[in-house]
Amino acid sequence: MNSLEKKSFYSFLSLYIGSSLLFVMLSAYWYYTAQKNAIESNTYYKLRHLSEQISSAIINAQMRGTTLSLPNVEETFSYALISTNNQLVSGDLLQGVNADGNAYYAKDGHTILVSDGPLEHLNIKYVVVETTQYHTLLQKLRLYVMSMMSLVAAMIIFVAWVLSKIFMRPIHQKVRQIEQFIQDISHELNTPITALQMSSKRALQKKVYDEKILTNISISTKQLYSIYQSLVYLNFTTPDQKAARIDLQPILQESILFYTELTRAKHITIVSSLEASSLTIIDERARLLFSNLISNAIKYSMPETTITITLKEGYFSIQDEGVGIDNSKLDEIFKPYERSSDIAGGFGVGLSIVKQICDEFNIEVNVTSTLGEGSQFTLTWA
Repeated sequence: MNSLEKKSFYSFLSLYIGSSLLFVMLSAYWYYTAQKNAIESNTYYKLRHLSEQISSAIINAQMRGTTLSLPNVEETFSYALISTNNQLVSGDLLQGVNADGNAYYAKDGHTILVSDGPLEHLNIKYVVVETTQYHTLLQKLRLYVMSMMSLVAAMIIFVAWVLSKIFMRPIHQKVRQIEQFIQDISHELNTPITALQMSSKRALQKKVYDEKILTNISISTKQLYSIYQSLVYLNFTTPDQKAARIDLQPILQESILFYTELTRAKHITIVSSLEASSLTIIDERARLLFSNLISNAIKYSMPETTITITLKEGYFSIQDEGVGIDNSKLDEIFKPYERSSDIAGGFGVGLSIVKQICDEFNIEVNVTSTLGEGSQFTLTWA
């Protein structure tokens, strides 16, 4: 990856991980708070229920004149009875616990409830109940939340890495295509520009403008104009134009004539059979469509071969005797920046433009090809 791709990759990765971890932290906080409140409420009600049981047992023992029988408690719970003169009657009282009025608080890992429920029956003023269950469950909850956060964070980082790779793959491919596109444009422009420079220099040195020099200048200029047309179309900033029903025959004749010097230079013969044919299309699009198809046929044709062009109502075909296209690549030749062969130059947008124009004006395009024998492109429309 280049520096721009790396910056995009790590920016996306950081944003995804950061936002996801923030969501996980908020979710964990809400979950922890809710569970903590639930544990605290449950602990309080257990302590309250136990204090009420003990208080009821004390009151019943005095009212009925029976022996006091205190209830059994869970292992993590304990209680103590405080007399009316603040003396410990029964149980173990945690050091520092102040049994003076109703109270509920935490101390040294214990949750303590002080209740005056006995109402001084049997000379018992307060019941103090305590437990370590709340803090034990709270520690387990914290450990569980932290463990789950760590696990989810690890999963998020892994998923983010995979998604970033998937996200960057088409961008990486597109960047490589654009880089290759720029290199191909540079190469394609270099050829006609060099030819123009050499032909102009020769003409100035000889001070004689012979046919060969003028032909080279004309061919190079037309190659530049063809590249310019393609780039203008790809720019997507051309003003909106309305399609109209036009006759394609004169446009096609002009396109064939435009490439006459190039076909003559490569010793290629164009055989055409043109009839009147109409299509609802923008004039400039029709010229670009034919120009790209003819240019493509010339580019991939060998010297001393023939290009056959046919036009009739609702039908156009161009057949060359060039290098041909592998059948496995027929589905890819209309993709941007794809080239069927490296034998000839080009920057892989000609057939893509053809397909875009055909799609825009409801033209069906088909191609058949045999390696070493040539290709035929067929356009049909209503």
